[in-house]
Amino acid sequence: MKFNKIVDTFKIAAVAALALGMAPTAQAQATGCNNTMLRGTFVYTLAGVSAKPADGPAAELGIQTFDGRGGTTATATLSVNGTIYKLTITGTYKVNDDCTGTFTLQVSPFGFTNNIFFVIDNGGNGFQFMEVNPNQSSIGAFTGVGRRQFPAGDVRSN
Repeated sequence: MKFNKIVDTFKIAAVAALALGMAPTAQAQATGCNNTMLRGTFVYTLAGVSAKPADGPAAELGIQTFDGRGGTTATATLSVNGTIYKLTITGTYKVNDDCTGTFTLQVSPFGFTNNIFFVIDNGGNGFQFMEVNPNQSSIGAFTGVGRRQFPAGDVRSN
């Protein structure tokens, strides 16, 4: 009988150790992504077909900075049918727990708001995106990719 109590004690200890070992893992999986995943400066490229400021094939290259709290700014160069535009962009972003999210961006000098759907990839070092502008006169159809300009820990990263 004494032997059975010892075996039962070891069983309880093993189950408790297993449960305690799994708890941090389960908690880490539940937290997912948030706005801090996009903190720092990213280089992005975008390509598609523009309806504003003019109709035609378009490409854009820019630098976008995220503050980790939902604010973003960018500067970019856009080419539409070979006409070059310098852009200044300000806006907000929201990262969902599943690592998807949205940007709402005001684009100058054109004065329109652009809505973007994105997915964070590469452990937070990049994102892929597409424009989604429902119930708004068409801006165009664009997709793009953003990558962290400097890796975390680099003296040039923010």
